[in-house]
Amino acid sequence: MKRFIVFLFIGAGLAGCSVHRSELPELPGPLPAEFIEAAGSLEFNEPGRFWERFDDPDLDRLVVEALDGNLSIRQALARYEQFNALEKISRASRLPFLNLTGLSGYDQQINSAEGSSLRLSAVAGYELDLWNKLKSGRELSLYNRQASAAEIKTAYISVAAQVADLYFLLVEQRAQLALSDRIIESQADTLARVENRYEAGLVPPLDLYQARQNILAAQADKPRYQAALAQGSHAMATLLGRFPAKGLAGEQAELLRLEKQALPGIPSELIARRPDIQAAFLRLKARDAEVAVAVVERFPSFNLTAMMGAGRLDYVSVISDTFWSLMLEAVQPIFDNGRRRAEIERRRAMVEEILAVYHQTVLAAIQEVEDRLIAYRTGLARLQLLEKRYVATEATLRLAKEQYFEGLTDYLSVLTAQVNHFNLQRQLLSGRRELISERIGLWRALGGDWMNEYHNNRNENNGEIK
Repeated sequence: MKRFIVFLFIGAGLAGCSVHRSELPELPGPLPAEFIEAAGSLEFNEPGRFWERFDDPDLDRLVVEALDGNLSIRQALARYEQFNALEKISRASRLPFLNLTGLSGYDQQINSAEGSSLRLSAVAGYELDLWNKLKSGRELSLYNRQASAAEIKTAYISVAAQVADLYFLLVEQRAQLALSDRIIESQADTLARVENRYEAGLVPPLDLYQARQNILAAQADKPRYQAALAQGSHAMATLLGRFPAKGLAGEQAELLRLEKQALPGIPSELIARRPDIQAAFLRLKARDAEVAVAVVERFPSFNLTAMMGAGRLDYVSVISDTFWSLMLEAVQPIFDNGRRRAEIERRRAMVEEILAVYHQTVLAAIQEVEDRLIAYRTGLARLQLLEKRYVATEATLRLAKEQYFEGLTDYLSVLTAQVNHFNLQRQLLSGRRELISERIGLWRALGGDWMNEYHNNRNENNGEIK
């Protein structure tokens, strides 16, 4: 018994010895001092709840509804609950267990004696974590849960950006439909005036046919935008987690005008703001913890079991008494044909794979910001040129009509001016919407931490996700 107690103290002193040292590099290399497309400016304002910057109640309503009902977010929340439960399981494995067992029976012995037996005992057990196997398993489940929480934040950002982007796409489609009506009205007015001149014998039949062709072409364009508006509304319903409905995304048909340049901050700030980067690094740490677990599998394990109970035997005579036992079980793997060593190699290779995934995630995040910056800057410059061109095409069309109806030019000049002017109006609408989309994309690429506040305010998932 004394030797047993001494052995327990030695085991307790060894508990916590680590057989695996983690050496994970946190970044693929020194980050650049600034984004090359930021034009040297380091001024930055946290994106925050970026959709509220548009000051649009309909958009605010849709984003809030999507964050509550989107099915991708619900899936992410459910996955988080699974990892949360796994962490509780791993935490429980580090604590002693206690079972209560009972046995009652009646049998006949070889000597024809018959009798009953009754036995009741309590069994407690505890695994000595000498090599931090259980601790590594606990860290593995913890990192997986934290990574899942970061993925929820990524889903929040993604869904909010998708809703905002789709919302302004619908606004553009309404504006395109309104433009179609104006074009049809303008072509109808031109056709009426050409018909009057044709009946007066002032223009050839070709002018009349061309005018009729123009209005039919304008009418044929309209269904395309009607279909795009309907399909976009259906997609919005799916983002909200509901079936399509009329008037779901409001009735706004006028796009905002953005003029200010967007500033991104510096790359090192991006690492802290992007939850997908955080999730990738936590997955890397989880895989490293798996290596630690695999290494420990090659070392001996020790399990302490204690039992105490009472029993009663009633055969020829009645015997009853209490009993107890205390056991220490030691298991040392001896020969497994290299299975455990191969498992360590496999898990180390997985770490290298996830490390490359993490580095790729960081590089992709910085690339995304750079791409959004150049797209926004060039989109803004292009839009300014289109607006200047709009003034020129409007004046050209007005002059072409005046000269045609005065008999100074042929109808081809009017036709050319109309096509250029109407096409330019459509390009302007698309350009304004694309600029808004690039701004939303930049906010999305910059990440943020507004998701914690949103989640806490609604008290979902039993409190804050940490």
